[in-house]
Amino acid sequence: MTQYRVGGYTKVEIKTNVREVEKVMSLRKLALATPLNVGGTTFNPEQLTVIGSIVEQGTSIEVTPFKQLYVLIDELNLTEAENKLASAGIIVLPAGFVTKNLQACNFCKGEEEAGLPFARRLDEVVSGLDVPTPLKIGYAGCALGTSEPLSKDISVVKMRDVYDIYIGGDVKGIKPVFAQLLLASISEERVIPVVQRLIAYYQTNAKGKEKFPKFITRIGFDKLREIVSA
Repeated sequence: MTQYRVGGYTKVEIKTNVREVEKVMSLRKLALATPLNVGGTTFNPEQLTVIGSIVEQGTSIEVTPFKQLYVLIDELNLTEAENKLASAGIIVLPAGFVTKNLQACNFCKGEEEAGLPFARRLDEVVSGLDVPTPLKIGYAGCALGTSEPLSKDISVVKMRDVYDIYIGGDVKGIKPVFAQLLLASISEERVIPVVQRLIAYYQTNAKGKEKFPKFITRIGFDKLREIVSA
């Protein structure tokens, strides 16, 4: 099996031998998610049925730490599969070195108070962008932080009518690092431009596959604050 990147997607080639004839099957790895909602990330039975109908026979469905499902689709059936998934209300994203869909809370304080409409807009803007290493972006609808915002590369925390931005979380391994406060009490209108600037600066200035927390250390916290505040 050979795996490589094509146009923001992960492509897999599998060679099979059927009746002495070698066949090269090109599979595309897709990340599947559902829209943010009160109650958290859920797939309903109808959506799971659709997913089961479009994945390549003999492959597995992977549950990721990003609240996504990874599936392999035959490239010949890719357009049809994406249409079926979209009709079922499933979001299709590239897998691999991209910004992941927004890692959000369960909006336990309700749709309006926890900022669900805004979180959906943020998710739409930041998901699936090519980056040097996978980037986790979090969202919490209140200071309880049930989505563990301090464990994410970038996080947005709603504090009543304003927002705090945290960056630099990395909790893998035995020496976890928690995200630090970059900007406090900013308006809703500023949040998306700030996050976009952080991502764009990382895309342009990272060294190779430099992880975001190490990138922050190299560039400097104050420098990044200056860049996003300009």
